[in-house]
Amino acid sequence: MMRPDDLEWCRNAIREGSYSFHAASKLLPADVRDAALALYAFCRVADDEVDFGTHKPSAVLALRDRLELAYAGRPKDAPADRAFASLIADYDMPRALPEALLEGLAWDGMERRYASLSDLRSYSARVASAVGAMMCVLMRVREPNALARACDLGVAMQLTNIARDVGEDARAGRLYLPTDWLDEAGIDAAEFLANPRATPEIRAMVRRLLAEADRLYHRSEAGVKGLPIAARPGIFAARHCYDAIGRKLARGGYDSISTRAFTTRGQKMRLLGWSVIRAGLVTAFPQSPVIYARPLPEVAFLVEAAAHPSSAKTGWSDNVLAVLSQLEARDRSDGGLARGA
Repeated sequence: MMRPDDLEWCRNAIREGSYSFHAASKLLPADVRDAALALYAFCRVADDEVDFGTHKPSAVLALRDRLELAYAGRPKDAPADRAFASLIADYDMPRALPEALLEGLAWDGMERRYASLSDLRSYSARVASAVGAMMCVLMRVREPNALARACDLGVAMQLTNIARDVGEDARAGRLYLPTDWLDEAGIDAAEFLANPRATPEIRAMVRRLLAEADRLYHRSEAGVKGLPIAARPGIFAARHCYDAIGRKLARGGYDSISTRAFTTRGQKMRLLGWSVIRAGLVTAFPQSPVIYARPLPEVAFLVEAAAHPSSAKTGWSDNVLAVLSQLEARDRSDGGLARGA
């Protein structure tokens, strides 16, 4: 069972760090909402430590150790870690799901770039769809088709985030736009990072990201009917709050360098109301055949892990071990350079 003080810490962390999710969570039933806040708090802390830490490889390796302790039933003495360990025990959380998140954060720690849209979907699967699959586990949903649609939603939300943050990421030296797209447009990545500008070519890339996100938002809706009735408004709210960011970008000419798109409190309240209506309509109408669409190839491993937890590995996967080994080597090298200096 989760400690009340740990849950309160998680609530405050999400209230301050993720306005869109905090607003959407208000429409979730209490038992799912509390578990979801604990899950998002752990993921948010992990993501922030990698994004804003002074040494990303060390932050990822520390997260590896925290996950190991949580799955051993001996979490680090911190609210988010204790709460996450409770989720593991209470919901039989497949280890492959938080491992996938760790792998995505490790890619961030290595400052990996993505050549194609498929590569970017693979990244989004790890840092966002893995969380969507974990949310399904918290709702006791293990049906593969519903899981696939939840993973669609995760990729869509992450692509929206990437589209929104092109300028912010560039100024921090991060690049998520597919490098193939830059090459096709004759844009040198180093020059763009040194002087990010909302050129017509960059705006077109933002538009392409949002078009793919829009396609996946629509696919994801078919999965909502597979969720508990009381949870449906909250999931629609998450979908609409993030999609609204993309729509605001579109109205601004797809310029995510000069400004950063966001939704106001009033807009969020209207979207929450619309989400309640959408949930009622989904409940009343027959199931959409889109529910049976095959999972994106990039998320299939998440669907399999969540749908069949008993067959999932109990230790680190080979892919995660490989990327962690690379990070450890980089960490040792950087440490040696620092000492030499």
